Amino acid sequence: MPRKFTQIAFTPAVKAAQEQRGSRETYARFEKSGPDNDSVTPEIADFIARMDGFYLGTVGSNGYPYIQFRGGPPGFLKVLDDKTLGFADFKGNVQYVTVGNLGENDKAFLFLMDYRHRQRLKIWGSAHYLEGESEILNRLRLPGYNADVERAILFTVEAWNWNCPQHIPIRYSEAEVAALQARVAELEQQLADRE
Repeated sequence: MPRKFTQIAFTPAVKAAQEQRGSRETYARFEKSGPDNDSVTPEIADFIARMDGFYLGTVGSNGYPYIQFRGGPPGFLKVLDDKTLGFADFKGNVQYVTVGNLGENDKAFLFLMDYRHRQRLKIWGSAHYLEGESEILNRLRLPGYNADVERAILFTVEAWNWNCPQHIPIRYSEAEVAALQARVAELEQQLADRE
């Protein structure tokens, strides 16, 4: 069975572009082999648990994509089961573009980037939101995280694909930089003590 993401991403126009540029034969073989990649694996669940942010893409009724960064403590995007991800939607700029888009078109896309380890994961699917108190919102809340929660957003996984690390710049988080600075200070102190 073909990999699910190729069924979504490799439209006739994409296949024509691949054909014109000489990569269609390679990707035709790629499409026909390998796992479906349509369920959350333990490796993906571990990756998601480490993430402190991701990009969420939706589509407006005018056909334009809308991409928004969503951030929070590591693990705020939660794996609820092998087909469902969810997160507490924190109060932001109150434009409600994502909410409006999802009200008309449930197609959605998640782009997760780990700059430190040069890994990126693309997830295609559909999404919807739930407003008001619910059991699911309680599962998504983050104890001790001081942010107003407006709703739950649930994402159904239809396909995923790890992308190559080429051209991903290595970046460190604020916490990683602080740890490195502390280690440098410790080593400098050790050198000073030897003098």
